[in-house]
Amino acid sequence: QVQLAESGGGLVQAGGSLRLSCAVSGRTFSASAAGWFRQAPGKEREFVAAIIRGGGSAYYADSVKGRFTISRDNAKNTVYLQMDNLTPEDTAVYYCNVAEELHTLVVARGVGSFDSWGKGTLVTVYS
Repeated sequence: QVQLAESGGGLVQAGGSLRLSCAVSGRTFSASAAGWFRQAPGKEREFVAAIIRGGGSAYYADSVKGRFTISRDNAKNTVYLQMDNLTPEDTAVYYCNVAEELHTLVVARGVGSFDSWGKGTLVTVYS
């Protein structure tokens, strides 16, 4: 079973930046697409960004396009999310996950989309 360990969250002022990391184990990371999701209080878990196996192409939710950048290091089994120009609307618990295909991550909605999730990392943006 895949294990996911997110880190890097924190408290940041609007306009600031954070870099999240997710260490993946229990699955061949280099053979998997990887993605980030977030869940704000009272809302469904939603897709944020995803990246293909080799890292050459990525897909973003409209709400973060131009502000967030996903990347990966296959040698470290880690996927990253660089978040710039943060707004209070970005406040949420952030989670990562992996799948065989990018499309699986992009269309995923809600906790039930995957069998395993990590504990997430909390990002709080204040104005």
